[in-house]
Amino acid sequence: MGGMRALSLFLIPGLIAAADPLPAERRATAPGGGMVQLRLVFRKGIQIESAQLPKAFRAQGAAKAGWLAFDDLSKEGKRWALQVFWPEDEWREEEVRHWVKWADLESPWLLAAMFTGHGQNYNLLESANPKNPEKVVAGDLWRIPKNLLSVEFGGTAKGILDRSQPEDDLNDEERVAAYRKLLSFGQDGSGAYAAYRLRKGEALYSSIVMRYTDRVDPREVNQLALLIAARSGIEDVRSIHPGTLIRIPVEHLADPFQPEGSQALKEEREVREEVRRTPRVGAGPRLKGLRIVLDAGHGGVDIGASSNGVWESDFVYDIAMRVRRILEQDTEAIVSMTIRYPGIGFKVRDVLSTPTRSAEILTTPPFANDGESPSAVSVNLRWVLANDLLASFKKTGDAKKTLFISLHADSLHPSARGVMVYVAGAANVPATYALGAARGARVAEMKRSSRVSFTAKERLQGEARSRLFAEALLTAFKAEKVPIHANRPIRNVIHRSGKSFVPAVIRHCAASTKVLIEVANLANEEDAENLKSHAFRERYAEALVKGIRAHFRQ
Repeated sequence: MGGMRALSLFLIPGLIAAADPLPAERRATAPGGGMVQLRLVFRKGIQIESAQLPKAFRAQGAAKAGWLAFDDLSKEGKRWALQVFWPEDEWREEEVRHWVKWADLESPWLLAAMFTGHGQNYNLLESANPKNPEKVVAGDLWRIPKNLLSVEFGGTAKGILDRSQPEDDLNDEERVAAYRKLLSFGQDGSGAYAAYRLRKGEALYSSIVMRYTDRVDPREVNQLALLIAARSGIEDVRSIHPGTLIRIPVEHLADPFQPEGSQALKEEREVREEVRRTPRVGAGPRLKGLRIVLDAGHGGVDIGASSNGVWESDFVYDIAMRVRRILEQDTEAIVSMTIRYPGIGFKVRDVLSTPTRSAEILTTPPFANDGESPSAVSVNLRWVLANDLLASFKKTGDAKKTLFISLHADSLHPSARGVMVYVAGAANVPATYALGAARGARVAEMKRSSRVSFTAKERLQGEARSRLFAEALLTAFKAEKVPIHANRPIRNVIHRSGKSFVPAVIRHCAASTKVLIEVANLANEEDAENLKSHAFRERYAEALVKGIRAHFRQ
């Protein structure tokens, strides 16, 4: 690539992987004479046995027995622990010079967590050390400049360094319009491109690729970042100065950012106009007359995405169970599930220790998701079942008061975090579709509800209503401090393996309003830690129900 350094792909740790490296262990004499046991643990960092630790080394409220995490230490305790493991490090006035000693245990994320106050600053740390590989090597020197160093150690960094932009507080339409204004269009020897000037705190993969294209898959994000860097004459993708001109090939732009006169931009504006003239459907504060179908993605032998000790199926199922419980306790909405774990039923669980290997789609008879049939069968039976439930409701109820929610968790580029909501883009929903017997199963619902048809108006209105609902959800999540995807949290298409598509579970669903929610990014360590907490899953469910009630209250 013309001498350009390659941007190595992030390693996304899966649920089932090779054995983790063994911890590095140390015993050291603390001030006062106590002998203290320390260990450096893969992906978890420094841990210290508390019993002999001086009181001054413990943070306020830290336990007096057992193993303490690095964050449970006072600033004096943290500094001492770092010196025990890395006595050769140099603590200078303008920077800390850190030499990698435990290559199997250290990483840019861990270094950022220890020295800057938060692992999410890893990309800034990498930018400050552009010649170092992302996979750390023993003996490598990593510099932590004062502006990145935590205030505990004499620096100026306080937790996650500010990457906020003026667009963050705008609604979806205003945000996309503001992003578009930052582009200009040009032509060079390689064809048409959109030009963007990188702003302070922005990175090529997160602020350019994940914002202006539809790519979110980590491998595809990195590949396109390399292509854009080459097109822009950038030799080092990890050290790009603010103000650098970035050229994004037009063919990779998402629809809202296509040039004037393009069909894609025309269709995008038609949807936005439909959103503005679409009234919300009221069901009152108790959601009376609202028909809701909840779908928890994957299940059974299919655990879905996995990373950082979290797997998709059980965690989204638990959130769905909590949403179901709250809706049935606090509202008059009619709620159904598409899937059930037989050994668990519809119970919530605070502890999720291993994947549940038994699940069934609630068709007639139930369809076991046991791996005997292709995974596409399970996906298709969900919308078939939902459509069958909705068709029965529509005989006596209001068709506009139908809602379908499919819950998932993705494994994206680790720089991304928070909620993303997918709606069925009108341009990618077929006018008619019939599910063939080979892609379904021998269940009663197949005979009644495996064929769908939508007029052009219905497809447009479906996207508009779903976008309005997605906006209400994001407002509720933000109010409850649930993390939201930083750039475009509402999207109407997924791009993967060279294809743009709408997930089948919402593409063929006949609900008036239908969304697929990616509750979190499992490859992001903060998102993964959040999902491990039953308190967070409960808060997430409460926020989701508040979003439903806010949208349908009027």
